[in-house]
Amino acid sequence: MAKLRHLAIACKDPDAMADFYIKAFDFKLVSSNDGTLAYGHHISDGTIDLAILKFKSDQIGKGMDYTGLHHFGILVENIDEAQKAVEALGGTHYMDQENPDRTGGFEVKLYGPEGVLFDVAEHAWTGAEALPAAIKEAAE
Repeated sequence: MAKLRHLAIACKDPDAMADFYIKAFDFKLVSSNDGTLAYGHHISDGTIDLAILKFKSDQIGKGMDYTGLHHFGILVENIDEAQKAVEALGGTHYMDQENPDRTGGFEVKLYGPEGVLFDVAEHAWTGAEALPAAIKEAAE
């Protein structure tokens, strides 16, 4: 069974926003990055990775001034099967991860109904809980 493990918030000041949630809820900073897609921080409650990001391109068609929920990520047993299922239901491929050797983070970005962007991955995001062992074992 797939599990929700990632949420991304688009914002103007990732440093201040991450600091707010870390202080307000005792979340932990698990990584910071300045990549080709966005600058920001990944914080976690130990189960879900919350990415606080200032995006460098408009991936969702709302303009560069948009702030709010940007996308979510689903952890799956098999990325190829998940992508085929999404596409069979009318979803479309957006992009693959730039660095195929990197584990932890999105592996494929897809659009679902109404153009909602989401990530699919076999490896848990930094700070996110992995799939339960029984699910992984059953898949293998």
